[in-house]
Amino acid sequence: MNEITTALVKELRERTGLGIMECKTSLIEVNGNIELAIKNMRKSGIIKAAKKSCNAVVEGLINVQISDGYAMILEVNCETDFVAKHNVFQGFVGDIMHTAITKKLTDINKLKSQFEEERIALISKFGENINIRRIAILEGTELNCYQHSERIGVLISTQGLNKTLSKQIAMHITASKPEFIKPEDVPNYVIKNEYEIQLEITAKSNKPKEIIEKIVAGRMKKFIEEISLISQLFIFDQNKSVMQILEAENASVINFIRFELGEAIETPKLIY
Repeated sequence: MNEITTALVKELRERTGLGIMECKTSLIEVNGNIELAIKNMRKSGIIKAAKKSCNAVVEGLINVQISDGYAMILEVNCETDFVAKHNVFQGFVGDIMHTAITKKLTDINKLKSQFEEERIALISKFGENINIRRIAILEGTELNCYQHSERIGVLISTQGLNKTLSKQIAMHITASKPEFIKPEDVPNYVIKNEYEIQLEITAKSNKPKEIIEKIVAGRMKKFIEEISLISQLFIFDQNKSVMQILEAENASVINFIRFELGEAIETPKLIY
């Protein structure tokens, strides 16, 4: 068997964009014949997949499901709305969700590994990058969910709340984008960062220090209320806060998870 040198692996990586182990394994299989290795890679579709992995994937689907005290939310991305609406892609996402929730599989890397062959096959079929991006779970006895146009999904865990109202609060979370349940849940670093921003903005007004402090305090109060679920005005009754709705039912929100399609995605780069 010919020696699989570092230089040979490096050359194959540069020509294909694939990882070290994939290149080394491919070269071992063909006794170091780099042209044959590339030919086999092209046949299997993994070269195309590697090249497509440079493309941004901001479309796709959000999928939510609840089963036996276990709620799961999944995001799988592609490049275009056309592929996102295709029944084959939607079936792929459904298969991932079924496997994940049946096996209670929450490790995204294990999930990616399990569906890598299918992912590569879809990349070859559609000519687009596809990425199994993230997954999260909630457990509890009172679980509910809401999905908006397969682009936003919310899971919610409550205590003492009926299904109708918990669904409405999930819809509220979809629309109002709270980041925390209560004001006291907001971390100090979030408050500090926003305070510094508001102080800098207000200082430009050249108002007296005591006036600036009052303005900043007011803005900080509003900021914390806007990102805290229970402080927000309930979208189904703008005369009441979510807290007032919960208090009337002697209920509480234990936790929630909100996914929005493509949020905070950056264009990936191949690393050599």
